[in-house]
Amino acid sequence: MTQDKFVNRVAVYPGTFDPITNGHVDIIKRGIRIFDEIIVLIACNPDKAALFTVEERMEMIRETLSEIKGVRVDAHAGLLVDYLKSSGASIILRGMRALSDFEYEFQMALMNRRQTREVETVFLMSGFKWFYTSSKIIKEVVSLGGSVKALVPDNVHQKLLEKFNINPRSNTNNRK
Repeated sequence: MTQDKFVNRVAVYPGTFDPITNGHVDIIKRGIRIFDEIIVLIACNPDKAALFTVEERMEMIRETLSEIKGVRVDAHAGLLVDYLKSSGASIILRGMRALSDFEYEFQMALMNRRQTREVETVFLMSGFKWFYTSSKIIKEVVSLGGSVKALVPDNVHQKLLEKFNINPRSNTNNRK
C-alpha cells in the first residue's frame, strides 16, 4: 500500500445520530487523534423514522463538538461511497460495541469495498462506559420517563426532554 493514498487523512463517520450520544463523542475524540479531519455525516435514511430533523441533529452535533478542532458536520442521502468520492475522503470510521455490531459492520465494509476499492473502513471499539449505549435505547428510556443525563451531552439531554415534553424538575430520575 502506498503512503500517498492516505496523505490527507479525512475520515467520514456516518450514522443517523438521532441523537448523538456520549459514545459517539468518545469515538470522535479518539478518532481525531488518528485522522486530520473527521466529517460526522448524518445519513438520511428514509426507512428510519427519526425523532429529530436533520437540521436539529446537525445543530446538536455542531454544538456538542464545537471545541474539537478538525471536525465538521454534513448530511447525505444516498450511497456512502458516493459521498466519500465527492468529499475527497477515503476512510470510513465506525464504532463497534459488541459482536452483533461486528457482523453488520463487516457486511457494510465489504459492500463499500465492493463499490470502490479506494475506500478503507477503520473500526474503533466503543469505550467501556458506552458499551451498552445506543440512540435507540436512549430515546426509549427518555420516552418512558427515565434519565439518560450522563449518557448524552447536556445540550442533547435538554433537547430530548423538550422533544418528549418532559419538565426537568418533574423528572425525578435525573441521575448522573
